[in-house]
Amino acid sequence: MLGKYFRPMLYGLLLAAVALGSAIFTMRRAIHGDEVAVPQLAGMGLAEAENKTAALGLGLDVENRYYSAIVPAGRVIAQMPMAGSVVRREWQVRVTESLGPQKVAIPDVTGEPMRAAAIAIERVGLEMGSVVHLPGTGTVPDVVIAQSPPATATGADSPRVSLLVSAPETPTDAAYVMPDLTGMPYSVASAMVERAGLKLGAAEFQSSKIPAVNMQAALTPMKAMAAPGTVMAQMPLAGERVTAADVVKLTIAK
Repeated sequence: MLGKYFRPMLYGLLLAAVALGSAIFTMRRAIHGDEVAVPQLAGMGLAEAENKTAALGLGLDVENRYYSAIVPAGRVIAQMPMAGSVVRREWQVRVTESLGPQKVAIPDVTGEPMRAAAIAIERVGLEMGSVVHLPGTGTVPDVVIAQSPPATATGADSPRVSLLVSAPETPTDAAYVMPDLTGMPYSVASAMVERAGLKLGAAEFQSSKIPAVNMQAALTPMKAMAAPGTVMAQMPLAGERVTAADVVKLTIAK
């Protein structure tokens, strides 16, 4: 009698288990069905690597090219993500291509105008790297001051040549050497600051019987007691490089 009711119940539980397992499988497939493991591409030729990734629904992007004395030209040196990483389909796998051993001599473009230097670099099959402009070099603008890698360098990693180029100094870049204003009457010192195109901050008044407490007092010998109305201390210190953006602060004896 018990078996009469137990058998249908067992069948029901079995069907429920199958349905649950099917639901879990469907859910896992929906979540993970579009994921693949990234293949090992290092050492492959670019065409082979592209076919390998395309077969898995992945893309291939040649992100960098470097010289290599070990990996033949046209083959993959490195990849990102690494082999075995699980990614979604249509993911772009970035690779570095080998250019083989360095065979091109690095030209000397220092002292050349920027445009002529770029032409010389590209003429020998190299690429322009980063270009940094340095204002206030005292040279003609747009002239190459330095290059990396240097001329005739061997064992270069990259086919790119980066340049440091001179640039004209703008009014905001104009620099001065801070004069020593201590001991001067405030009217004379303030006039010198303003005439140099610098900004003058609010003056601080301090008893001439108390030495000014600042960095200059620690770095320079003590001077004779300042007369009232004269500069006891200054910031920036004498000899420092200052620009129009700097504010000069003076401590005045009272």
